[in-house]
Amino acid sequence: MRLPRALVFLGAALACGSGAPEGIVVSFPGSALGAEAELLQSQLERFMALQPEIRVVQQRTPDAADQRHRLYVQWLNAWADDPDILQLDVIWTPEFAAAGWTLPLKRFEPDTSDFFPATVATNSWRGELHAVPWFVDVGLLYWRSDLLGRAPRSLDELLDAASRERRVRHGWVWQGARYEGLVTVFVELLGAFGAAILDDAGRVVVDSPQAVRALEVLRNALDAGVVPRDALSWQEEQTRFAFQNGHALFMRNWPYAYPLMQQPGESAVAGRFRVTALPAAPGGRPSAALGGSQLAINARSDEPDAAWQVIAFLTHPDQMRERAERLGQYPPRRSLYAGDSLAGALAIPPAEARQVIEHAVARPATPVYTELSGVLQIWLHRALSGQESPEDALAGAAREIRKLLKRSGLAAETRDGMAP
Repeated sequence: MRLPRALVFLGAALACGSGAPEGIVVSFPGSALGAEAELLQSQLERFMALQPEIRVVQQRTPDAADQRHRLYVQWLNAWADDPDILQLDVIWTPEFAAAGWTLPLKRFEPDTSDFFPATVATNSWRGELHAVPWFVDVGLLYWRSDLLGRAPRSLDELLDAASRERRVRHGWVWQGARYEGLVTVFVELLGAFGAAILDDAGRVVVDSPQAVRALEVLRNALDAGVVPRDALSWQEEQTRFAFQNGHALFMRNWPYAYPLMQQPGESAVAGRFRVTALPAAPGGRPSAALGGSQLAINARSDEPDAAWQVIAFLTHPDQMRERAERLGQYPPRRSLYAGDSLAGALAIPPAEARQVIEHAVARPATPVYTELSGVLQIWLHRALSGQESPEDALAGAAREIRKLLKRSGLAAETRDGMAP
């Protein structure tokens, strides 16, 4: 049974006229605030002009990711067939797919060849694509181009420059509070060392020597004063203000900070910084944590074919280019970064943005990611605050994650080697 239509945000209904809707109705809980909501409404109106037999209505949902996640779980756990389309955070797709809440997309024969590989991998579960990337977000290393002639080419160069810098208060700032942001910081260091939380077979490897070394880099930077101790309570905005006020040489943050810090009169570093991926350590590669949004179909939807038509339209290059131009969001299609397609659309030069996205590292694709992240947050923060050594902290995290996977039936050894 469909959820009561009282839950539908009637004010955002995108078809004209009154009375009962005719034809096919597809519900979509997209953003209901600001420029993003206005653009989505415009694009859906354009879609309905091309497909007049399909009426799309928007449902009111919280913009905050954790609140939206709770609402989705409430609806889908009750096997509601409404909403038809789901806007998912990058770390939700495996959870929803494993629960049977999203429809595998193979029947629609989606062409994923133009998408960055990391965005396809993170939206797949057991070899099946369950969501289409809509826009991407990546962790960036911001650096003061007025203080350094070029970006560091290795992690050792970054650490050396950060430790020697005396013209600003801090060599390096990042998100060290006990929340998801800390996990993304750690994921980037893991990538830089060629390490991971889970390997390709789903085995827990977060306690590997390379992973321990990655955590030691973060801990040593704090102990040496390269990173301020206050960073242990910082999230994105505290980090941005430290860099924006001219107090740091390097900063790890998301792309949203770039245009905010380019405003003359409000930023002490406007026009004096650039971005890159976190450089590699020996044995690793440049690294950037992958974030973003994806579109999936509710497995109980009464209108899966119409829902797919809406998704195919919204993820077409033309609509993605418009999102980049109007909202500054990063398209997941590689072809859009060629030539002058995105010239002037992104705050960051498109060539630099593509380079960082190509180094994107996804967080573990597992339906128990939320619990796994919670475990990591505790143990990482213990190590960084000096309560545990990095080696002991990661041993403790690995032990708890193995128990979690075993309890959930996801341990690699219990699945005949099948990766989660």
